[in-house]
Amino acid sequence: MGVLTDYFRAVDAASVVRALKQADGGSPLCAKPPVFDGVEAKRVDPAVVLAQLIAAIRQVPWRVNLVEETTVWPTSPTPGPDSPVSEDDPWATGPWVSELHPLTRDTLAGVRDADVPTVVARWVQAEELHGARAEDMRPLAEELISLARRAHDANHQLYCWMSL
Repeated sequence: MGVLTDYFRAVDAASVVRALKQADGGSPLCAKPPVFDGVEAKRVDPAVVLAQLIAAIRQVPWRVNLVEETTVWPTSPTPGPDSPVSEDDPWATGPWVSELHPLTRDTLAGVRDADVPTVVARWVQAEELHGARAEDMRPLAEELISLARRAHDANHQLYCWMSL
């Protein structure tokens, strides 16, 4: 089983927290109807796999913190390095939601349609996507780019919901 990841757009973190409280932390995309406009992207975590897409777009090497994130869920205080975390602590069990830096949204939104095949061809070269084929990953890349464009146009932020 892999990490489940859903990307969505929202006006702000407060609206995300309200929606998550109503859904007991469940993905806002699983509600009927979905609470937010978004994309299901299983195993595309922001720190590595999405960051590999951002690196491919910018034509730079991947690096730690290429995609900057701010945690918005759980809302309890972050455990310190010496704090024991119980097995039912939401910081250990998830789900987790982070707001992505606007530069990530804008990078995705700025991809020209004509450049998508080239970007995806670079993206699938990432070690984390070993064995992935560009033609299989292209629809997901197009969905993420389209979501980022809608977020940009609406002056919304991008968020990632993750669960084990």
